[in-house]
Amino acid sequence: MSPNASRIQRILLRSGKSPYDVFPVEEALHRDVIASNAGNLIFSDATHKILETPHTTVVSNGIRADGTPAGRINEEYDAFVVPLANAFRPSFEPSLRRLTRLISQLKIPVVVVGIGAQAGLDYNPARLKPMEPAVREFVSAVLDRSASIGVRGEFTEKYLNDLGFKDVDVIGCPSLFMYGKELGVRKRAQELTADSRIAINGSHNAVRNQGLDRVITRTHARYPNLRFIGQNLSDAMQLHWRDLSDPNGKVTGMPTHPDHPMYREGKARVYIDPVTWIDDLRDFDFSFGSRIHGNIAALLAGTPATVLCSDSRTLELCRYFEIPHHTLDKLPEDIDPARLYEETDLGALTGNHQERFERFTSFLDRNGLDNTFTHGDGGAAYEKKLRSLDFPDGVRPWTETDPASLVARFGWLHTRVSELGADNARLKKELAAVKAKSKSAAKTGAKTGAAKTTVVAPASGSVYRRARRVVGRPLRRALQGGRR
Repeated sequence: MSPNASRIQRILLRSGKSPYDVFPVEEALHRDVIASNAGNLIFSDATHKILETPHTTVVSNGIRADGTPAGRINEEYDAFVVPLANAFRPSFEPSLRRLTRLISQLKIPVVVVGIGAQAGLDYNPARLKPMEPAVREFVSAVLDRSASIGVRGEFTEKYLNDLGFKDVDVIGCPSLFMYGKELGVRKRAQELTADSRIAINGSHNAVRNQGLDRVITRTHARYPNLRFIGQNLSDAMQLHWRDLSDPNGKVTGMPTHPDHPMYREGKARVYIDPVTWIDDLRDFDFSFGSRIHGNIAALLAGTPATVLCSDSRTLELCRYFEIPHHTLDKLPEDIDPARLYEETDLGALTGNHQERFERFTSFLDRNGLDNTFTHGDGGAAYEKKLRSLDFPDGVRPWTETDPASLVARFGWLHTRVSELGADNARLKKELAAVKAKSKSAAKTGAKTGAAKTTVVAPASGSVYRRARRVVGRPLRRALQGGRR
C-alpha cells in the first residue's frame, strides 16, 4: 500500500477488541473480549499499532470470523489481517475450518502473522496428523491471497514445509515488535532479595500436570511481594465473581482459585487491557513462568523475564527471539527465581532484536502492508490516544475485605436484570400478537373449512433462564465464597 494513496486504506483485523475499546470489567468478562485468553490481546494490540498509519484505518472484527458476510468485507476493506498463535492444534480445528470458509470467499488480500503449530517439547507433530486436511485447506486459502504466511518459529516452518508449503516466513510474534526496533529490557537490580517484586504466571496444565504448583508454593513462601498473573477467562471469572463453574475451577493449585492463599492475600491479577498489564509490570524486578505472552508483557515493560517452556509453541518462540528460557521437564526441583534471575542473559534478545524487526517489516512489505515505524509516526498518535483513555485496573480477587467492589458488581447485575426485563416485555408483546393472529386464522379457517394452522410462540421462558444464568450463578458463588 503506497503512502501516497489517494484514499484511506481500511484493514480488517481479527482481534477480540480494538485497543481503544474501554469496557468495565463485568462487561468485558460477559462479552469475553479477551477471546478466552488475555495473551491474545498482547499480539492483536501490537498488530493494530504496527499497521495503523496516517493513511490506514484498522478495524477489529471482534473475533467473529464468520459473523460478517464475506461480501461486505470485500466491499468495505482492502485487506484482512489475521494474527494467530497456536492455531494448528486439534482443539482449534473447528475455528480453523470456519476461518477457512470465510477466507475462501474473500477477494481481498489475507495476511496471517505469527501462526504456530502445537506439539510437545520434542517437536513431534504426530498429534496433528488427523487435522492435516484442515491445515492444508487453511494455508492454501491464505496463500492464494498473500505472498507468504508468517509463522512463529522453526517447528511450524518445518511442519508446513513438510506439508508441501514453501512460501513460509519465520517472523516470530508481532507482540515483541510493539515498540518497533527498540526493546529496552535490562536488569535494574544486581540480585533478587526477599523484598524483590516478582511476577509469576502459568497455565492450568502446567500447574496441574507439570509441577508448576510446587514452584508457585515455594516462591510464595520465600517472596512476600510475589504476584500471580493469570490469563484465562476462567481465571478472571474466579477472581471477579468467585465463579468455579468452568472445569479449570477444579485446579486449586492456581492462585486465581478462591481456596489458594495468594487469592486470599490479594496477590493475583488478570488484565483485560494490555496497556494496564504492561504498565503494572514496569514496577517489577523479574517475571517468570510458563505463559509466553505473560512474560512478553514483562519484556515490553522493560522487566527481565524467563519462560519455563512446556511445549513447542513456547519453545520455538523463545528460540527465535532468544528469550531466556528453561524447559519445565528439566527444571530443578528446588528452583529459585533468584537463581533464574542471575542466569538470565538478555544480550541476544536485545542485541538481535533490530534484525528480527527488519525481517518482520520486510514480510509486511512483501504482503502489501505498511507499518507505522516506516510509513507513519512510529506509533506516537496511537500511544497518545491510548493514554487519553481510562482503562480499568487489573481484575483482583474478590475477598471479604473488599465490600466496596460490591457497588460495581451489583450495579452491573441490576443493569442486566433490567435488560432482561425489557426483553421479557418485548417477547410478551410478540406472544400476544402471535396469539391474536392465531385466533384470527382459526376463525377464518372455521368459516372456510381450511386446515388448522399451528403457530410456534416465542420461548418467553428462556428469559427467566437467562436471568438465572446471568444473575444467579455469580451471586450464589459470591455469597458462598463469603462464607469460606
